[in-house]
Amino acid sequence: MQDEAWGEWLRQSPPGSELLVWWQQAPGDLGRFGRGAFGERLVALLSVASARDCAAAGFGCTRRIDRACREPSVCRLDPVVPSAAEGVARGEREGPVPGACGGFHGSRAAFEVQVRFSGGDDRHRAVFWRDGPASALRLWVDGVPVSAGGPDLDTYGYWLDGRFLVVQAEGPDDHPRQEYGPGTLVSRINSVLIHDAVSGSTRTLVPGPDESWTDPQVVLAGGSLRVYATREARAADVPDRILPARSTPV
Repeated sequence: MQDEAWGEWLRQSPPGSELLVWWQQAPGDLGRFGRGAFGERLVALLSVASARDCAAAGFGCTRRIDRACREPSVCRLDPVVPSAAEGVARGEREGPVPGACGGFHGSRAAFEVQVRFSGGDDRHRAVFWRDGPASALRLWVDGVPVSAGGPDLDTYGYWLDGRFLVVQAEGPDDHPRQEYGPGTLVSRINSVLIHDAVSGSTRTLVPGPDESWTDPQVVLAGGSLRVYATREARAADVPDRILPARSTPV
């Protein structure tokens, strides 16, 4: 049993124990409390949970999003504290690794939730929640809603420097190269949301008519954020935009 393998950890982690119970009872609680109320409580629990709490609760991990942690003997150990440079470079952890993975996924009856911890010390976490395939994705960072009412977001994002969360979003309808089709993001041309977890500010970058952002990538280089239209453009180091890293509220 998952909770038996993580029993020692759960006995010292009240948030992990509550998350485990809430998630294991999900099939019944979805109907008892309603999907909205259940999701809100789950997001609140994930917003204070540690990576090891998520692993102990049975969420799918970075290695296999459809499977709970298979190496609790390793992942439940205290993480090795990296140097400042290592913490920045490490990014998302993939297990088995002391301290557990840097990202987790769970689904129940078309309900999906994902959590992504910032690199290094897991100081920040992003929680993504979609209540069914036809519903808009909602995002919280450190328990605070982000981009409510904005363009539909991709189902996950990534952290830069343990501070900036980057998420692709649907692009503008009036872009001359815009097309629509099946997928998580139905738009061919996409925008980019960047949330600064330190300042709490969010900005959404929208491509101009001459910018074909089909798979936009963002890289932090020094004090600048470099925005590339595609992975190929990133590999060739041909950015469409270079912006100061500090965020300004939008």
